[in-house]
Amino acid sequence: MIHAVLIFNTSGLARLTKFYTPLRAGQPTQPVGYLGNWTKDGDKWRVVYRNYATLYFVFVVDAAESELGVLDLIQVFNVCELDLVFHFDEVHYILSEVIQGGVVLETNGDTIEEAVQAAAKARKESYQSSNPLSIGSAVLGGQRSATNLQTPLGWLTTKLTGVNAR
Repeated sequence: MIHAVLIFNTSGLARLTKFYTPLRAGQPTQPVGYLGNWTKDGDKWRVVYRNYATLYFVFVVDAAESELGVLDLIQVFNVCELDLVFHFDEVHYILSEVIQGGVVLETNGDTIEEAVQAAAKARKESYQSSNPLSIGSAVLGGQRSATNLQTPLGWLTTKLTGVNAR
């Protein structure tokens, strides 16, 4: 089982922290300070990490996880620091596609990319359908119709007067 996923930059600043096991008051909250084995409730936990460019990917796992499997998972989950800063919501979504509840669900990059693209498309369609001020919010059959484009001013005029002002 994976107990924690931590990503740090070379300055030691945490860019992503995700814990799958609740921490208690007596437990260390930053396991990267001690890289090695430690015991919790009789289970031996290990820290598996890898350095890519300016980031350290740190996984805290128990004996049920293979260290080579975790290193392979780190390679699948390889992201850059700018993604962690500016697109943290997408990074968390990708992490939740790969790992849920400390269990690895998917490691195929193509399958993960399809799920991320589908979520981005659904998010975009949801935004367009719920935001009347977005230009081109009228979508017919998955394609935008040039005749149904409505500007924010046209939408506001229609709402205030009740008729189409064009």
